[in-house]
Amino acid sequence: MKERLPYQDGNLSFTDRAKDLVSKMTLDEKISQMLFSSPSINHLEIPSYNWWNEALHGVARAGVATMFPQAIGMAATFDDQLIYKVADIISTEGRAKYHEFQRKDDHGIYKGLTFWSPTINIFRDPRWGRGQETYGEDPYLTGKLGVAYVKGLQGNDEKYLKTAACAKHFAVHSGPESDRHSFDAIASPKDMRETYLYAFKELVKEAKVAGVMGAYNRTNGEPCCGSKTLLQDILRDEWGFDGYVTSDCWAIQDFHLYHMVTNNAPESVALAVKNGCDLNCGSMFANLLIAIEQGFLKEQSIDEAVIRLLTIRMRLGMFDNPDLVSYTKIPYILNDCAEHNIFSLEVAKRSLVLLKNENNILPLNKEKINTIAIIGPNADSRDALQGNYYGTASRYKTVIEGFFQTVNKNTRVMYAQGCHLHSDRVERHGEPNDRIAEAISVAESADVVVMCVGYDARIEGEEGYVSDEVRGDKQNLDLPGEQQKLLEAVYKTGKPIVLVVLTGGPLALTWADEHIPAIIQAWYPGALGGEAVASMILGEYSPSGKLPVTVYKSDEELPDFADYSMKNRTYRYMTTEPLYPFGFGLSYTKFEYSELSLSSGSIITGDSIKCTAKVENIGQYDSVEIVQLYLKRMGAGADAAIWQLWGCEALHLATGEVKDVDFLITARQMASITEEGICVLEAGQLKVFVGGSQPDERSYKLTGNSVLNCEFEVMGDSITLDC
Repeated sequence: MKERLPYQDGNLSFTDRAKDLVSKMTLDEKISQMLFSSPSINHLEIPSYNWWNEALHGVARAGVATMFPQAIGMAATFDDQLIYKVADIISTEGRAKYHEFQRKDDHGIYKGLTFWSPTINIFRDPRWGRGQETYGEDPYLTGKLGVAYVKGLQGNDEKYLKTAACAKHFAVHSGPESDRHSFDAIASPKDMRETYLYAFKELVKEAKVAGVMGAYNRTNGEPCCGSKTLLQDILRDEWGFDGYVTSDCWAIQDFHLYHMVTNNAPESVALAVKNGCDLNCGSMFANLLIAIEQGFLKEQSIDEAVIRLLTIRMRLGMFDNPDLVSYTKIPYILNDCAEHNIFSLEVAKRSLVLLKNENNILPLNKEKINTIAIIGPNADSRDALQGNYYGTASRYKTVIEGFFQTVNKNTRVMYAQGCHLHSDRVERHGEPNDRIAEAISVAESADVVVMCVGYDARIEGEEGYVSDEVRGDKQNLDLPGEQQKLLEAVYKTGKPIVLVVLTGGPLALTWADEHIPAIIQAWYPGALGGEAVASMILGEYSPSGKLPVTVYKSDEELPDFADYSMKNRTYRYMTTEPLYPFGFGLSYTKFEYSELSLSSGSIITGDSIKCTAKVENIGQYDSVEIVQLYLKRMGAGADAAIWQLWGCEALHLATGEVKDVDFLITARQMASITEEGICVLEAGQLKVFVGGSQPDERSYKLTGNSVLNCEFEVMGDSITLDC
């Protein structure tokens, strides 16, 4: 009988087992395990493993899997319990696919259990092409949803991880994409702690995320994948992170090629590893042996990195008898099953945000529609459903397909593409605007028009994955190509228009707001998103989504894209009136708030306070209401946030139903971040707002609903809190 070695002993801790295993490796073998495509080490019974896998809104790039709405669409639900269930389904499918691949001896890229998701950068500028991957512009909402996503991915087994999540991109990065390999994001200590680091800390401390990915850029002079400040001082020493850190893909070569902080490859890999980067997505860590030979790095740093990496693989059950790991029993048949797809449709419905509904034109009465025109470059586009970092769905429902399914059998559905998504013609050898005349004819023949415009991930997304012409970011916040011209041409027919905007981020819809009676922000709503759009327009359910970002009136009011100061950015600091505010979204029903109360009128610094209100559905539709709590420090300085979201709750209310909603406001939420990046809670008066939107004038004008408010006093000496 073969002797069992300590690293094979399931009674020992994973860390002790990993240390024993590393002690038996040669230096070359250890270095080989720091590459994202790690080879097998047969004499130690270590199978090959590829660390690179993606699961932003479904298992990605590995064949068929359930496709949920893009992350920004999921953020519009404001519902952490919903997001947890999404991630739980994704990890179930990830496990099912992984074990099936293992049975077929397929250890390739995108076939593992280490998912490099979620993206929790702050969507600080609507021009950023990768903003679609985020949970929006608010740190609290990003942290709340990110924590739920990580917990859903990693499971609740006391010993083993279901899959290993990874928080990215640490830290600060949010465009411009074209400069990400050389850019230095300068952020003040206040902005770092208040905005850019908050969600990462939540995922590390609350969700116990297994991995963190460094960003391409520098932050305050240090390349993120080799930053002592970020990776050592904050992540490991301050926050106590004990998982693994991976570089972004081919980011380490940027140290000497573009950031110019090192002279060559051995210096670059040494800088990364010494400061806590364990894994290289790329090939630069092939230089680690040279770095050691030239004295830039000690073998001890290699050992520490490989121990962390193997500990993660052990926590995933890869070195144990499969019978001991409950997740190995997940059957492959659960992948892309009917139940999961039905839920993805529900999430798509919850993600849609109704921005305008003049004279209650929506919902349309399908009993009275003889002919409906579906027009626009995104009307029959699968690309506009999926966003970036996507898998393959077994079924898709574009918007026009959704209408074919949803309308009455006698209703005629007519279609015209109208224009190309971003070019001036559809046909290669056609003339400019070669589809507009057809669109006008179709509109003239219809009772009502549904226009589907926007972007898709071919022209909005990550540098290197989109058209060289655009490099990922939006050049402005206008509709691309000839879409505005198409919209105005159809408007001139006089037919009522419902505008459906499919994008990864907000556009400046000022003209549409002035002229079009109904506007829906649909994001990239997932494989079945077209059905969600059609059934909402035709009144099969009430919309409930809220904007996780601000919709600006124009890009002219935005600060410089490369300026990372939060001054005049997002709802917390903007000085101009938005077109549609963060937290805003209309419904087909109406909710009434009452009896806002606090557990006390005053508290001592450091204590929490409970807030309670009643919410009643007084309208005609059963629906979900997103209850939002904002906090404002009275008499704060000019550099303080206007107010800050510190609570949200998704309540499902039947017609006539009343529910209580409770929030606990903590000392951390009452505190302020100083210019030096210190979290301080001082005595003073704070105002609490609770309602279905922000307490701003624009939201009131759009909804007609006031937000309840009350005040309490914090008394006592100021205290410093962990931030």
